[in-house]
Amino acid sequence: MTLAQHLIELRRRLLICVITVSCGAVVAFVLYPTLLSFLQGPYCHLRPKDCGLYVTGPLDGLSLRVTIAMYGGLVLASPVVLWQCWRFITPGLDPREKRYAIPFVAASIVLFLFGMLVAYVTFPHALAFLIAVGGQGIHTWYNPIRYLNLIVLLMVAFGLAFEFPVLLVSLEVARVLSPAKLSSWRRWAIVAITAAAAFITPSSDPFSMMALAIPMYIFYELSILVGKIIVRR
Repeated sequence: MTLAQHLIELRRRLLICVITVSCGAVVAFVLYPTLLSFLQGPYCHLRPKDCGLYVTGPLDGLSLRVTIAMYGGLVLASPVVLWQCWRFITPGLDPREKRYAIPFVAASIVLFLFGMLVAYVTFPHALAFLIAVGGQGIHTWYNPIRYLNLIVLLMVAFGLAFEFPVLLVSLEVARVLSPAKLSSWRRWAIVAITAAAAFITPSSDPFSMMALAIPMYIFYELSILVGKIIVRR
């Protein structure tokens, strides 16, 4: 393809992604009560009898519904978006790279969803810590927009961080890194992973930080093991 043909192809792929995300947002807008109840789950798990979210402006309810619809549209459309990305880069790959690309794409999706699940499960503990830090005289009446942004950011941060092993294994496949080199960096990796987890965690609580750092280190060790298997082959 020429440069102009690549740009036309990119425009077509982006247009499909935009239409799909818009359709997903409409579906999420209709399913708003279910999605809001799901996102309130960690807070209601912590405070079953008083887990209401309070708006302070007449337009906050509409803004909340539109925000949830946008996030929901991105999640619902993510398979199509990833497929369009895959179709765009496929012509530039040789057969060997295509063989590795499919497992990498599948692993990326699974790990991203797993990271979001871990963030959702650990969020009640993060909230409990944040409430306890404020003291007993503080009554928590959460603004839904801020609450929503925090839980979504935490889930996205965990999802992206769980892509760590895919990045390491891809570098090993490309011969940029070797399993031996990663093994020699193990001590520094522990320090770097802990610091990265503290920086990435939006809630800044120690429980979420450890819930992110421990799996990342386990993924680091698994990446070394997978790299050794690939090198032997």
